[in-house]
This record gives sequence, C-alpha cells and structure tokens, in this order.
Amino acid sequence: MTVVNFRCDPDTEAALEALAVEGESRSETIRRAIHDAMRFRRREQMRAEALEAAQDPDDVNESKAVLDDLASLRAW
Repeated sequence: MTVVNFRCDPDTEAALEALAVEGESRSETIRRAIHDAMRFRRREQMRAEALEAAQDPDDVNESKAVLDDLASLRAW
C-alpha cells in the first residue's frame, strides 16, 4: 500500500472535516473521497458519450430500427 502525505490548506481542512463520517479515520475519509471522485468522473464520461451518441444520426437511426424490430415482442 502506498503512503501519501500532503499539506492541507485551511479550505481543504474544512472540506475534509465536512466530508468525514462519524467514527471514520482521516485516511478512510480521503480514500472514500477519491473513490467518489472516480465514480463521478466515470458518470460524467458516460453522460458525455450518451450525449454524443444521441446527436449522431447513425446511432439514432440504429436505435429506432432496433426498437421497431423489438416492437412485436412487447407485452403491452
């Protein structure tokens, strides 16, 4: 396991305190914040990819064709 040291400025110290969960160590808070940031980044990447696909006429047409093909399988 890698050990990382960093200096907190007052704003970062306040943010760390605000993010802390009762009974959680500073290391746990920092690890959780890093994992949360990574999940957020992945979601933003997926959102950007989805917006790009939604603006691509070929993707939109393919999606419509798939929906049309599957229409007969709908239960309602």
